[in-house]
Amino acid sequence: MLGVRALLGLGLLVTSRGVSVLAHRGAYAHACENTYRVSSARQACTMASTIKYLGQEEAQRIDEELFSEYSFSVDQLMELAGLSCATAVTKGYPLQALIKSPPRVLVICGPGNNGGDGLVCARHLKLFGYEPAVLYPKRPNKQLFQNLTTQCEKMEINFLSEMPEADEIDDVYNVVVDAIFGFSFKGAVREPFGRILSTLKKVTIPIASVDIPSGWDVEQGSPDGIQPDMLISLTAPKKAAEHFKGRYHYLGGRFVPPALEKKYGLRLPQYPGTECVYQLS
Repeated sequence: MLGVRALLGLGLLVTSRGVSVLAHRGAYAHACENTYRVSSARQACTMASTIKYLGQEEAQRIDEELFSEYSFSVDQLMELAGLSCATAVTKGYPLQALIKSPPRVLVICGPGNNGGDGLVCARHLKLFGYEPAVLYPKRPNKQLFQNLTTQCEKMEINFLSEMPEADEIDDVYNVVVDAIFGFSFKGAVREPFGRILSTLKKVTIPIASVDIPSGWDVEQGSPDGIQPDMLISLTAPKKAAEHFKGRYHYLGGRFVPPALEKKYGLRLPQYPGTECVYQLS
């Protein structure tokens, strides 16, 4: 027969009426977990309200200073940004929670650095167990982007020749990663990206936008544009993020030097542990 200590170790309690389950132990653990979640959510909301949101010119100045004063290279920051994006996707849409199998993700890349972030994101998603496919209709001639493309191809990531229809995207994929335009975007959307964004407005699966929802004004947002389920702000959120109404807002890019953060008054959060992303909402 088990002794009292052994029974307690199994979560059981010996009473005058026999052995009863320590139900309160499970209830206590559940309450502690809920308390932690509520506390974390409150902290994220508080941080989202205090962190600085950048205008377009200020965001450009910070990027330029990272390159000129702090000697970061474009591909170095792109690798950190893309890894942050892939990590955020795994947190918002974990493999075990995806309905469709295999866990396919459509990554749509634009012609600039935002598209480069998308290529890096696709590579890391592949390493994380997802099945990314890339649409990359306007490929720059720069060696950096050619290298990123080759790296994806060598990992057997499929490159699409054209944009699927909205119903096909809904049927085949679990998530779309929007890496078309970043914070340097200005003016009208040119083809084929106009058609691509029109299609994205019709999809029902979640869209995760990199830094800025593509087609949005960097400061004013766009109520008529695509409405992503996730926004992954890089370095610091841009003012357009104040108009974001999706479920998940992550901050990515754990590389900002303290002196630069202080100079621009960014008020960035303390990333937990070794995480490269921080959930703002």
